[in-house]
Order: sequence, then structure tokens, then C-alpha cells
Amino acid sequence: MALSKEELLAKLSECVVEMEEEEIVEVANEYIEAGYDALEGIMDGLIDGMEKVSELFEEEEYFVTDVLLCSDAMYAGIEVLKPHLTEDDKSGPAKKVVIGVIEGDTHDIGKNLVKILLDTAGFEIYDLGRDVPLEAFVDKAVEVEADIIALSTLMTTTMIGMKKVIEMLEERGVRDKVKVMIGGSPVSPRFANEIGADGYSTNAVEAVKLARKLTKTD
Repeated sequence: MALSKEELLAKLSECVVEMEEEEIVEVANEYIEAGYDALEGIMDGLIDGMEKVSELFEEEEYFVTDVLLCSDAMYAGIEVLKPHLTEDDKSGPAKKVVIGVIEGDTHDIGKNLVKILLDTAGFEIYDLGRDVPLEAFVDKAVEVEADIIALSTLMTTTMIGMKKVIEMLEERGVRDKVKVMIGGSPVSPRFANEIGADGYSTNAVEAVKLARKLTKTD
């Protein structure tokens, strides 16, 4: 008996959490053959699974090696689903995003999820990684003429770096050309407003919506 869409989405999520790289390909193909929406499969299946993996990592039930294996499974699923995205799922002409984790913080699972979803949505991504020197964000944004700088942190002690990046953009005279979006568990709408950021997101899915809004690609 064929599985329902909800059952297949749950199975995609489970395969990511359980690191089932081979099985996820079979499930993703079954999902597509059933005629279900590819973007929904990525968002509500694969990314949902990685959000759960992120929680397990933060709770120290999963370790870095586990996360990498889960990521491999997720990417295997994306390889199946991505070719079936419609043009409406994508952001149109590629907008450029410089993304990274603020200097002093090495937590990058959330940032990686945002990067994957932005890439899937058609954005051109420049990933600077984690523990990124503040000036590197500005230098890269100027170099590639980025539309957005996406800053992430999970540590309250490094949040001030987000404000400094915005100040650097102002000093370089390019603040009006680059939108700044921030994210991470200690970040709030109030903090985003206080430092002059253009917006903040609570998770990877919301980050894509925000990026589209800031670049008017929806």
C-alpha cells in the first residue's frame, strides 16, 4: 500500500535523523513518483530532519561525526528532489548572499541549514564558514557586490560582532547596498532593531522567506 504524503515526509525526516543515505534516495524517489511537491519534500522532510539533528547535537546526544552522516543523507535526498523544483520555487535571477558564523563562535549547523536552503532557492552563496573575522564579511560583500550578508551566532558573547559588521558597512559607505540579516538562538527582533539589522529569522525556512523579502524575489 502506497504511503501518504505525510507519511513520506515523516520518512524523509526520519532517514536524515537515522543517517540512512541509501534508503532516503528510495523514499525521495517514491515521493516524486507519487507526484508530490519537491520543495515541500525538502522543507518539511529533509530540513525538518536536520532541524531535529541540530537539537540532538545541542543536547549532546549527537556528535559532529553523527551530524556529518546526517548531512550526507540529507544531501542524497536533495539530489533527488532538487531537479523537480519549479521555477516558482526559485528566487529568479541569482541574488548574492555572504554567509557565516561571527568571530568567536564555531557553531555552524544552523548556518549550514540556511546555506543549503538558500542555495536550493536559487541564491548565489558565498559561505565564509565559522569563527569568521568581522571585516571578512564586509570585504567579501564588497568584492562580490553581495545583496545580503547573513550573520549567525549561538553565543551571546559574540552578538556584538553583528553590530560591528553593520558599522563597518557604514564606514565603507556600502550599507545602503547590502541588506543584513541575522539569526541564532540568542538573537531577537528587538536586538535586530537595536543594531540596525534589516531582519532576523528563527530558523532556516524563515531565513529563506526573509532573504526573498529583502531582495524582493517573492
